[in-house]
Amino acid sequence: MDAETAVSAPRRRTGSDTRHSILTAANELFYAQGIRATSADRIIEQVGITKVTFYRHFRSKSDLVVAYLEQQAANEQEWMRSVRREGDPEGSLQTLATQIGEASCSPGFRGCAFLNAAAEFADPADPVRVTVATHRAWMLEEFTGLAQEAGAADAPAVGRQLMLLRDGGMVNGYLGEPTKVGASLGATFAAVLRGARTLDG
Repeated sequence: MDAETAVSAPRRRTGSDTRHSILTAANELFYAQGIRATSADRIIEQVGITKVTFYRHFRSKSDLVVAYLEQQAANEQEWMRSVRREGDPEGSLQTLATQIGEASCSPGFRGCAFLNAAAEFADPADPVRVTVATHRAWMLEEFTGLAQEAGAADAPAVGRQLMLLRDGGMVNGYLGEPTKVGASLGATFAAVLRGARTLDG
């Protein structure tokens, strides 16, 4: 093979590339159209692979949904860690609220991928719901940690309140007025922390 042929020859897609392409398509279609509304055939068609290739990487659509949510979880956890300011829970929550507001105004925003998935899978024992529950347990731990930093005596209770507000902000950003979500969420986060300190004396 001469140099010119080597340059022009298309790069052969590796197994890792194919898996990445499948997950990329799943991220786009599951989030935009819904998980149950998106068939494996639709993803196979978008990626441009055979069914044999698809099932070589994912034994079932359920396995793909779990992988999609695990990827979403990894991204959200990285993001939440990036806004965390040690010793400044108020600042951490204000940044989180601002960025949720910004995301709400982005084209194609459809709320929280985990709340959406939970709404489609009713069985708590389903692997999809287990994946959702695992990520939400991690989020609750993060919010509880922020409540502890803020000096709340009952940090678990305040953590649950903060997470409830986060969930409401995500839903409101999709169904309500997205331009007001960041400011409203930030103000409510702050009010909860003030209330926790007041109750603590």
